Amino acid sequence: MNNNFQWIRFVNKRFSLVDRKGSASVTTRLSALGICFGVMTLISVLSVMNGFQSQFIDSIIELSSYHVQISEVKNNDIPALQKYLENNKSVVSYVNFMEAQGLMTNNATKEAGAFIRALPSDVLSLDSGFNREMKLISGKFDIDDENSIVLGNRLANSLDVKVGSTVNLFALSGGGDTELISNERNFTVKGIFLSGYSDINQTYAFINLDAAKKYFGSVPSVYGIKLNNQNSDRKFQKDMEKEFSDCKISVWRDYNRSFFGALRIEKNMILILVIMIFIVVAINIFNSMRKLVFERRSEISTLSSLGGSKKSIQNIFIFRGLSIGLKGAVPGLISGLLICFNIKSIFHLIAKIQFYIEYFSACIFNSSAKDFIKENSMWNVYASIPAKIMWGEVVFITLFGILSCVVASFLASSSILKIKIAEVLHEE
Repeated sequence: MNNNFQWIRFVNKRFSLVDRKGSASVTTRLSALGICFGVMTLISVLSVMNGFQSQFIDSIIELSSYHVQISEVKNNDIPALQKYLENNKSVVSYVNFMEAQGLMTNNATKEAGAFIRALPSDVLSLDSGFNREMKLISGKFDIDDENSIVLGNRLANSLDVKVGSTVNLFALSGGGDTELISNERNFTVKGIFLSGYSDINQTYAFINLDAAKKYFGSVPSVYGIKLNNQNSDRKFQKDMEKEFSDCKISVWRDYNRSFFGALRIEKNMILILVIMIFIVVAINIFNSMRKLVFERRSEISTLSSLGGSKKSIQNIFIFRGLSIGLKGAVPGLISGLLICFNIKSIFHLIAKIQFYIEYFSACIFNSSAKDFIKENSMWNVYASIPAKIMWGEVVFITLFGILSCVVASFLASSSILKIKIAEVLHEE
């Protein structure tokens, strides 16, 4: 077995020395370069897309939807539910909350729709994920007082308020035992936060649970649960339904279903488009390998007459395809990972390059406009997106790039099995 491999590698090396110049060499290098760029592009693009999606998904899950929500819990089931959650190893944390929609106004004439969520005052210590995603840009997350409130930054801008300002929940959806419109639900802004999802920044406001019981009326409370693995939500849901059949249990996939679906479709489309690079390269390798097999008919016949099996001779060309794949995929893998690890610096560099190109162009063609040239702020937005590397995808992309070359070489060299030695030698 080892001798056979050594023989295949030796013959392949001899063929490569002969084909070092000419069209075969150019085709080989272009094929390896195509695989390199395909692997590099696919790894970097998907990693940035993963980071882009995770910003939205993490913010939605940690601040809004949780992994699992349990509602319609009867009072006599609450102790059993809490004990079950505390003893379940898949549960990271859980909090009890209430929520209602409202119209919020400032002391002047500005108003904005808001989604009011009431949480325990010590939620930051109870829920580490909430604490991580709650990025305060002003003040602090303080809802210890019944009349304290924390607003999203865009909601605060809509109301033209800052830390220390007073807002009023003018109109509030709640239980039938609360007033819809009131000027007495006044809250002091204690903090303004920024999350990775703009809709949360635009609509969300957080208050104390005691304030909710006072102002919301008979609004049922909900338990929000965080799991160790967000992908085990369906299994957890089925287990909970067996234990607490009277409760309503929903998972994060049920919330913003269309939004999550759109993100998934977007990522899949990028994957399909970039994979087309591999298909083009594979077709190129297939055509070049068929040409190479035709040109090496006499050598193939000579090797066969000296005792080499057609399967072993075919493996010579497959080994060549494998070497092309490795020469392209390994540098592509390294380049893609380097881009991912330095994505912020790369976007800032692109911003500088674009700025200087526009600046020098303005100096040459329209000097009066050069003072108005500024860096595009969108590059700073792109630079803020983290590249999230999913190693399973990286391995799949690299192996796919290599296997596309191997399969193309296998299909192209299968014609070797049909070559008749006597006919080739007679033609020579």
